[in-house]
Order: sequence, then C-alpha cells, then structure tokens
Amino acid sequence: MPRSSKSANRRILIVPIFLPQRGCPHQCIFCNQITITGVYPKLPLREELRSQAEQFLTYQKCRPNRIQIAIFGGNFLGLPHDDILTLLTEATHLLKAWPDSGIRFSTRPDTITTEQLEFIREFPVQTVEIGAQSMNDFVLARSKRGHTAKDTARAVALLKQHSYEVGIQMMTGLPADTPAGALETGRRIVALAPAFVRIYPVLVLKNSPLAKQFQNGQYTPPSLEESVTLVKQLWQLFNQNKITVIRMGLQVSATLIRKGEILAGPFHPAFGHLVYEAFFFDKAATVIKAAFPDLQSMGDTIALSVHPRDVSKLRGLNNRNIRRFKKRFKVTHVKVLPDSGLSQNSVVLGSIKS
Repeated sequence: MPRSSKSANRRILIVPIFLPQRGCPHQCIFCNQITITGVYPKLPLREELRSQAEQFLTYQKCRPNRIQIAIFGGNFLGLPHDDILTLLTEATHLLKAWPDSGIRFSTRPDTITTEQLEFIREFPVQTVEIGAQSMNDFVLARSKRGHTAKDTARAVALLKQHSYEVGIQMMTGLPADTPAGALETGRRIVALAPAFVRIYPVLVLKNSPLAKQFQNGQYTPPSLEESVTLVKQLWQLFNQNKITVIRMGLQVSATLIRKGEILAGPFHPAFGHLVYEAFFFDKAATVIKAAFPDLQSMGDTIALSVHPRDVSKLRGLNNRNIRRFKKRFKVTHVKVLPDSGLSQNSVVLGSIKS
C-alpha cells in the first residue's frame, strides 16, 4: 500500500528507529553502525518501539501535520520476515492517530525484489532509501558491498513501478574512489531521478575493517577541505537537477563524537553548513567580481542580499565568510541583507543606505 510522501514534505516529522547492522549479510569495509548510532544491534520489543516513538514525539514543540516512522541503520529487507512483520505491524499501529502518515526504511539495493515488495504491500510504507554508496563496481567491490551499480538501477526502477518515493545514499572518499569518480556516481544517480539523496563522506571508525587499512597505511582519507569541495560540487549537481539533498555528513551522536571513535576522516559536526558556506562564498565572490571587475570602485563596504533562510549560510560558521570577504576584497564592512523576495541559493548585490 505505498503512498507518495512528496506532498507537504515541509511539515513532516521523521521519528527514527535504529537497527544497527541488523539484516546485513556482512560488514562493509567502512561500517561500524554501533559507533554511528550509539545503539546496539537488537530488535526492539514492541513496548520499546512504542516508547521510543512516543518519547521522540514529546520533544516536539509543535505537533506536526504528519509523521514518518523511519527504520534506519541496517538492511531492513534483509531481516527475517517475522522481524519485518513485527516492525511494520507495530509502526502501523503507532500511525493510527496520524492521517496521511507512513513508514520509511533504508535497505540494500539487492534486497529490493518483487517478492519483498509484495510482502510489505499492505503496510503504509511511503519511502525507501537505497544504500547505493557508489555507482562504480570496482569501488563497490573494494568496499565489500556485495552488490553492483546495476542492482541499484534495477531497485530504483522497481520501487518506482510500485509508487514508492525513492532516496539514494552515496558516499565520498571510499577506497579506490576519486573526486572524478564520485562526480560520475552523482551523474549516474541523477539519471535515476530519485526524490532525494544523502551524501556521506567516509570516516574511519574504530573497529571497522577500514580502520585496519588506515592503521597499516593502506588507506588515507581525504581532508576536510577536499571533502567539502567535492560534496559542494555534488550538491550543486543534484540541486541543478531538482533532486533534494537532505543530509551531508553523518548525524552527530554522543557515541560518534566520543574520543577515539573516529580515527580519521573529514568529520565536522556541522559538515553540511560548511558545504553551504563554501557554495555561498563562491556565489557571492562571482557576483562581486562581475559588478566590480577592477575592484577599484567598490568602496569600503559590500552589501549582499539573500533569502532570509540563507543568511547564516552566506555569513558562514562564526562569520567566517565575512572575514574571508574582507580579506579577499580589501573592504572594511560586509553587510548581509535578508530579502524574502529572492529565491533560495541566490545572491545579489544589496543597496548600501547612507
């Protein structure tokens, strides 16, 4: 009983349920879901599932129009059928008080089959996220994913045939991958036309197989700056093709940021904000240089206008972009002006009132 969740997406609340590495046929080279989520791999009892969802909802200041109970962290369709049935039945029961609400889950592309979709057909599943990670078969093999790019393409087509909203998760910095390779993965994902994507730069997590390669000198992760630049390019690619990027960088958890859990890699608690910061700096710099080619007639003040939701992105973390503008363009003052008449992700020169 799939129902599209594309309408009213802005008012939806995601209620996460984590099942770290449950249903996974093996451990991928980069994975340690216990570190990422802080949850140990056991199937929650019905009472625990209900308590977790209700507790999450009590934290919300405003009652949302609808919710999605989201089952993340493992390979949902790789679970035994009894476990799938238990989780979907309980989630459906919890949704009775929420009209037009539903369920979403993440799963591997090779577990998406006609038989599995028929098994879940009677439940209000709306959204399926595919852990594709790459569209390069050599990179997938090096990461011990156990599936191919063709599996991802087939899974997307099958889900769309059954009217599910489809999301795709990809990673950057995988062993044997390159920035050019990641951008090619991005282009191949665009060709599949998912509703949304997540972009996760690889981190070297304690007790993951990749940790051994890092410690043996067989793997060197890209720097934070390199990763921000690459993910910015991917974000622009998806944005230009009207595919929403709903996350860039891992969600921070208390376990993830505990000392010693991340051995290396481009981790930042506000990674997505760094990407927006870099994009808006480039965008604004282009606008400024176009208006003042010789930079001699600028004066000592720059005024830039953006949509109100983009003000913090243009200013950067701790006003870092403001300092960069001053240094790059040799000005004393930089004013950021909110203008609700502008579209998001656009920058124009603002007027300087005397």
